[in-house]
Amino acid sequence: MAKLALCGGKALVGKNAKWSKWPISDAADVERIAKVTRANRWSYDGPTEWEFAEKFTAYQGAKYGLCCANGTVGIQLALEALGIGAYDEVIVPCMTWQATAAACVDVNAIPVLTDIEPDTWNLDLDAVEAAITPKTRAVIVVHLYGCMTDMDRLQKICRKHNLFLVEDCAHQHGSFWKGKGVGSLGDVSSWSFQESKVLSSGEGGFNMCKTKDLFYRLYSLRNCGRPYAADPPVFGLNKPADMAATTLQSGNYRLTEWQAALLLGGLKRLDAQVKLRDANAIRLSALLGEIPGILPMRRRPEITQQSYFNYAFRLDTKALGVNNRQFCLALNAELNLTEVFEPPYEPLNNCGLYKPLTKVRHHLNSAYRKAINPARFRTSVGTDAHENCGVVAHHQILLNSGKEIELISAAVKKIVDNIDELRAIKPGDIKKYQALSH
Repeated sequence: MAKLALCGGKALVGKNAKWSKWPISDAADVERIAKVTRANRWSYDGPTEWEFAEKFTAYQGAKYGLCCANGTVGIQLALEALGIGAYDEVIVPCMTWQATAAACVDVNAIPVLTDIEPDTWNLDLDAVEAAITPKTRAVIVVHLYGCMTDMDRLQKICRKHNLFLVEDCAHQHGSFWKGKGVGSLGDVSSWSFQESKVLSSGEGGFNMCKTKDLFYRLYSLRNCGRPYAADPPVFGLNKPADMAATTLQSGNYRLTEWQAALLLGGLKRLDAQVKLRDANAIRLSALLGEIPGILPMRRRPEITQQSYFNYAFRLDTKALGVNNRQFCLALNAELNLTEVFEPPYEPLNNCGLYKPLTKVRHHLNSAYRKAINPARFRTSVGTDAHENCGVVAHHQILLNSGKEIELISAAVKKIVDNIDELRAIKPGDIKKYQALSH
């Protein structure tokens, strides 16, 4: 008789289980939105936007910060503000959301897809050093899921080679490296507030930077080229006399007051939520580490607080004899969840959403088309994580109690203890079993 729920056995968790949902809001959020609606300022440097910008920048320990339309735009604006453009090379991790690389080609730069560490899925810094050429202008580090690369070493690499360091912090609201907030560790950082993110307003983005000049450029680039003018001053910056006649060609990449109102509410909850996720992740990793064939991700000791967009772990596929798709199906079935556990991102060299050659505006010449073709890169670690060993789950699972965290571990152990049942599922039968598990 089958024991695994996927194969007809009894699920470990009943259908009435109350897992945490996302996004989270409360009555104060509704009132804050209503207040904005009743006001006569809905966009364009409104007071709610700048209140959030100042508070979020301070929370992460950065010097300057401002809102923008979304995380993709944030990366694009960061590159433009740094003067990165046509034919410049930008080192990008192979495993990230496609926007990280897409933003590079949107400024006519060349994303150089670089492989990742097998136990963090963050930039492999040996691979980064090997990828640097005379054309390299910047490195974009993506603090992916719930891990970070060695930021001390990466900063040294960038200083040695005179490269800009751009942080993609879409997954890391509330993370700290040696007590310093992510987003303050590079020259410029970009953040996403998309619905699934740890801090969310449905859509939205943010930039942080170290210098006043970069702040001015970011402001102009996101605001139709207008020069910065604060009345009253924002972050202590008065309207400079030499900015009055300075404009840049750009577009409208602004945030609305309604989004800022939601973000203010989310920011009030952020620290407590991050601490809960971090504690639960540490506990879950400890539990999973006791199960044969299960490999938790590496947490660097320099991380003083870790935020999680996704919680991740790995399978020893040789020992278990199954791949991540089989395992995720079984795990979702045991926990009565719908596609919460899944493989990680596709590496960008073979990603269905990253197709830069389909854009006519990227056809500058044959050499450029060849340079931006993602198929020219080989990313064995990223490919293995996506196709075989990687398992991730949205951060909402870490907002549950200790009881639910133990249930997740128990479900993983149940699958491992009955792995022969899962091995018997043929790859061609995956869709059939997937339908049964829903």
